[in-house]
Amino acid sequence: MKQILRKAASCLVLTAWALNMFGQDILRISTESTDLVLRVGENRRLYQVYLGQKLEHEADLKLLDWPVHASSDGSAVKRGWEVYSGSGNEDFFEPAIAVTHYDGNPSTWLYYVSSSIRRVEGGTQTDIVLRDDRYPLEVTLHYIAYYEQNVIKTWSEIRHREKSPIVLSAYASTMLYFNRPAYYLTEFSSDWAKEAQMSTSRLTPGKKILDTKLGSRAAMHMHPFFLLGLDEAAAEDSGEVLAGTLGWTGNFRFTFEVDNVGNLRVIPGINPYASSYELKPEETFTTPEFIFTMGYDGAGSASRNLHDWALRYQLKDGMQSRMTLLNNWENTGFRFDQDKLAGLMQEAKHLGVDMFLLDDGWFGNKYPRKNDKVGLGDWEETRDKLPGGIPALVESAHRAGVKLGIWIEPEMVNPKSELFEKHPDWAIHYPNREVYCYRNQLVLDLSNPQVQEYVYGVVERILQQNPDLAYFKWDCNSPITNIYSPYLREKQGQLYIDHVRGLYKVLQRIKKNYPHVSMMLCSGGGARCDYEALKYFTEFWCSDNTDPIERLYIQWGFSHIFPAKAMCAHVTSWNKNTSIKFRTDVASMCKLGFDIGLDKLGSDDLRYCQTAVANWKRLQHVILDGNQYRLVSPYAGNHMAVSYVSDSQEKAVLFAYDIYPRYQEKIFKVKLKGLAPDKYYKVEEINLMPGRKSDLKADGMTLSGDYLMKVGLDVFSTSSLKSRVVELTEVEG
Repeated sequence: MKQILRKAASCLVLTAWALNMFGQDILRISTESTDLVLRVGENRRLYQVYLGQKLEHEADLKLLDWPVHASSDGSAVKRGWEVYSGSGNEDFFEPAIAVTHYDGNPSTWLYYVSSSIRRVEGGTQTDIVLRDDRYPLEVTLHYIAYYEQNVIKTWSEIRHREKSPIVLSAYASTMLYFNRPAYYLTEFSSDWAKEAQMSTSRLTPGKKILDTKLGSRAAMHMHPFFLLGLDEAAAEDSGEVLAGTLGWTGNFRFTFEVDNVGNLRVIPGINPYASSYELKPEETFTTPEFIFTMGYDGAGSASRNLHDWALRYQLKDGMQSRMTLLNNWENTGFRFDQDKLAGLMQEAKHLGVDMFLLDDGWFGNKYPRKNDKVGLGDWEETRDKLPGGIPALVESAHRAGVKLGIWIEPEMVNPKSELFEKHPDWAIHYPNREVYCYRNQLVLDLSNPQVQEYVYGVVERILQQNPDLAYFKWDCNSPITNIYSPYLREKQGQLYIDHVRGLYKVLQRIKKNYPHVSMMLCSGGGARCDYEALKYFTEFWCSDNTDPIERLYIQWGFSHIFPAKAMCAHVTSWNKNTSIKFRTDVASMCKLGFDIGLDKLGSDDLRYCQTAVANWKRLQHVILDGNQYRLVSPYAGNHMAVSYVSDSQEKAVLFAYDIYPRYQEKIFKVKLKGLAPDKYYKVEEINLMPGRKSDLKADGMTLSGDYLMKVGLDVFSTSSLKSRVVELTEVEG
């Protein structure tokens, strides 16, 4: 069946059941290593009967059956794992969908109607139609299986033809079930400057919920992804791990519920908090995409699945190169003018990076942007600072031989701004209460089409006047406060959802009309980091915290879900106890940038940075496009190591860091992964300070991939805050 589908023309649509040798009761959604098997019961309801390693023999599918639950009186009841269980049916646990029908009835029972499969880019899409037997309510479940990447993407569409609007109070993207002795959840909590902090706990009977209610800058406290260890806590290189993430730039909720007999249901979706959604007849409610993969050799294999999939099919320009840059924020803050910026562009060229990025503080005239309390929303160049406007900056960048990028925050407004004076009704705030501002600003109401047009117009005006502008850093520094939409009025339950959908409408137009422009997804650090937004952004800013020690943990956490190409890392002056080499080596593990004044660097430090930039550019095809292997976790001790290996296994780059080793601590070799055992590799330490020679014992040696993976390299030391970058190149044995 798999081979037939892979060779089918992309336009071919087939009935799923027609391809199944067992008739009209089994549907198989498969990747190279995973099977998700659904089955229609005798009652015509749809159940999950299997999720796990791929079954080798198709005949075994007919042996799969839904688990037997125990009823309250002890008798066996075949209730099953319903794929999209409705509220008000006979199931005792958390539902996927809750509907109040036009007549006030709160029950939904969904029955199988039909299904089809078709080829899509990178995979096979299965669509399954379910329908209520008492009301004209229909749910279509969508699954895309990316065969080679072992990733499955799933979402749902809800529509109806009832006499008047219905109310949705729950609308999950999907439901997944497991039957194992134990479940361990790894979550990624967050706050400003401490993003992607990992913690693991065992799931016990009842519910564990990960969610956010912030609306915008939604992932400030909790990120929209997780790891689920089956039988044991998720390990890097062993055990079965589910890695899951939701593509939604707003309120999300993951529900993990262990039932009375130890089964687990996982329910991802939009958080329905304060979001009872009124759905009109013939209108379609589309849930976000839930993306998941099963790693059967630990979290590392799951991460590499997601990385490969993202680069090929989800991340904007995922198969293209990235620009190195110099940002001015840490160097100048709000204090700059046109001449100062022109000089910094020359510094960018001298450093060897591709682009100069102008950060906050370039706009506003009635209320010049001298601090973060004024001017936000008034996107006209400050005449006193920039008499030539952005065109003069573009010209300065051209003369310097670099590209120009610019910071914007078009979804937000300061109350002290011309925009708010003209359009106070465009901002989300209560009509009868004192306004509460987070970071001196309010969120514009993107549920309002006029506001969508305005936000798009900010970008369009800049790009029409400056077609050579190469990059936007798109910030989002406030959650939604004062939660009331002047536009929606009596439909406030739709604000959180329609606001995010309004943002997507803007981003879709930008991508369509200006596809060449790269954009960084920023949100007061890493509070926006989801795969729906990354359809429109080439990368995201992991954290405002650029202390390299903290960045080791932050980048380690994010790497479980996102490839290095999607993660921005800048060299700054944070934590001056660390050397410029250590700071640069940490940033070089991701998409490299600088946010530092070159005039503050000594000559050796500057020469080192120039060499590191050149090495990163030369090796970015390995670092950003290669397979990542997390070798030594900073959570496990006083060291950290990560490597990247090219698809051809001809080249690898190893990053190793001594953090704060203990006195006379025993040091172990680092065993590499992902190399070809029979290939031979020249070992060379790079990114050395000027005049320094490598003290790596293996430097200059030629070693087999087998030796490097089984014996390893002595890259750690007992010195604090020391880093190494080692390049491995295939040579003739």
